[in-house]
Amino acid sequence: MLQLLVFVVGVVGIGWLIGAANLPGEWYAALAKPGFVPPNWAFPVAWTILYIMIAIAGWLTFRREPRGKSMLAWAAQLALNFAWSAVMFTMHQIGAALAILLGLFVAIVTYIGLEMSRDRLAAALFVPYAAWVAFAGVLNAAIWRLN
Repeated sequence: MLQLLVFVVGVVGIGWLIGAANLPGEWYAALAKPGFVPPNWAFPVAWTILYIMIAIAGWLTFRREPRGKSMLAWAAQLALNFAWSAVMFTMHQIGAALAILLGLFVAIVTYIGLEMSRDRLAAALFVPYAAWVAFAGVLNAAIWRLN
């Protein structure tokens, strides 16, 4: 159980720290956005839930195979996830952020594919994440197009 706690605290904690260090700010507020942008409060709620699910999936995979392909895909998606905020909100690179989201989506789907036959729960925990990242990609693309 200690390992699970480390995964959850680590993923959620780092996610929150990165979010706090790369706030959207005035630059993002001034951008033209499509009408389907969720309210600001929805993002930290959604990401906290998703980070918990990501951590549990990572822990399940780590317990079984700490150095396997699934764990590599899990680590890759997390690195891309954490990179996105800095590229979008600190560097103001909307197109590069979209490219990161595309890579992130591929890493998520890869993880799901690798885990589907090994650990259905770990794979299932990533399905809402894939849906949210797909939505984030559509939103990111719309913001890029509008600006």
